[in-house]
Amino acid sequence: MTQTPHADPGQSGGFLAELKDAVTARAALLVLGVLALQLAFITSYVGAFHHPKPSEIPIAVAAPAAPVAEQTAKQLSALPRKPLDPRAVPDEATALRQIQNRDVDGALIVDPAGRTDKLLVASGAGASLSQAVEEIVGRVEKAQGRTVTVVDVVPVAAGDGRGLSSFYLVVGWCVGGYLCAAILAISAGARPANMHRAVIRLGVLLAYSLAAGLLGSVIADPVLGALPGSIWGLWGLGTLVVFAVGAITLAFQGLAGVVGIGLAILLVVVFGNPSAGGAYPYPLLPPFWKAIGPWLPPGAGTYAARSITYFKGNDLTGPLLVLSGWAVLGSVVTMVCAAGRRGKAGPPVGSGLPEEPDALPEEEAVR
Repeated sequence: MTQTPHADPGQSGGFLAELKDAVTARAALLVLGVLALQLAFITSYVGAFHHPKPSEIPIAVAAPAAPVAEQTAKQLSALPRKPLDPRAVPDEATALRQIQNRDVDGALIVDPAGRTDKLLVASGAGASLSQAVEEIVGRVEKAQGRTVTVVDVVPVAAGDGRGLSSFYLVVGWCVGGYLCAAILAISAGARPANMHRAVIRLGVLLAYSLAAGLLGSVIADPVLGALPGSIWGLWGLGTLVVFAVGAITLAFQGLAGVVGIGLAILLVVVFGNPSAGGAYPYPLLPPFWKAIGPWLPPGAGTYAARSITYFKGNDLTGPLLVLSGWAVLGSVVTMVCAAGRRGKAGPPVGSGLPEEPDALPEEEAVR
């Protein structure tokens, strides 16, 4: 009996059949997800950076006589669209201390006896921010027939162009965190098969975080001379940033499988990086990015890195609590997801077999 030759889907069904055979429904959905992530990336970055506008930048106002300081503060507070948030302080020493403590981003020292005032700025908190303060106050002084002398009391290091090194260091740590977690997923299944595997992954992530934090700090300074702050402080911060981002990624993977990597990128890169206060610190960002920035790892990390580098570690508590919260939340969710899979079959530890896949491949149609 003559057998019928095996039909090729490309020949029997034409191009559409071949396309369906080559690109599965799951692959098509993932491609659409990537497109959505890309568009969100463009929207977030362009939305945050296309029109920086100062809003309620905190500055101190001091003068030899208290009424003069209060009157000047009221005048600055009444500026259209409220670019400044001025507050009267007793003297220049108090104003300087508030800048160093990161309570304010600048200070105007008024001299009622003359026509020249002094403006204290801190480019270490972001060059674009200090320039905005200088421009706004300069316009006000000029309109009143006065001049202003600008003094940078917290200047950036010679190797830290525009004060962006802290931001890029933190971005590098964040990239390492989610890539490390993603590689752990790709190598043995996104969802850990059991609690033991979850603990191992978190342990590997911690070891990686310690190495990445130290090496990143050494590269930033002393190798490049970009960030002259405490290398021990930056090491600790880097370890926490990397581990927090990695733990978030592991948690998303535990909840959503491989798709969780995309969710981590959405949180950390799409929303986190443009709102981190790197190129434009918080007072220059639109309201949405200004609101979310301090609560996401890139923003908390960037603020903390600048505090360590230029402000003697002042005002670190908030950012460190945010990063610690993400690290703890990510670790707990990772282990809870692993505990929920305890009843599912998985290979014995040390067997060399891969963990249970996130989704079984589609069965080929019988031809």
